[in-house]
Amino acid sequence: MRFPCTLTGRFGGTRLRYLDRMQPLGLLALRLTMGSIMVGHGWHKVNGHLHDFAGYVAGMAVPGWLGYVAAFVEFFGGILIIAGLLTRCVAFAFLIDMSVAIIKVHWPHGFMGSGGYEFPLLLWTVALALIFFGAGAISLDAIRGGGGGGWRDAKSR
Repeated sequence: MRFPCTLTGRFGGTRLRYLDRMQPLGLLALRLTMGSIMVGHGWHKVNGHLHDFAGYVAGMAVPGWLGYVAAFVEFFGGILIIAGLLTRCVAFAFLIDMSVAIIKVHWPHGFMGSGGYEFPLLLWTVALALIFFGAGAISLDAIRGGGGGGWRDAKSR
């Protein structure tokens, strides 16, 4: 039985296989977007507002030194994610960072609207995807043989 909405069409599964081959570009897009956003958020904190941010974090019943850690993770981690270096480790740090941001800052504002947690939740989800899929073939992780991730790495093992 053939379903009219399938992507296989008359060529069998070639269209889907083509999309599988494009997976490194999708992972690159995720890394570039997430990294740029995190560098932007981290830059504001490390460029003259580091102590202010640490004080803000301390005011949320979280140790103040974690404000410094979060700022450096966002800035330098964003650079590493863009390059595709240590991607899974940095994505795990982003996952923790976004979890704290959602719970401590954005949750009281609800899902949508000003200060809502929909955007941090999106970043959390991208970080989770990068943990599972890795950096992909277009990354320094793949060049250095650190398991860039993706379905091709899993197949070759």
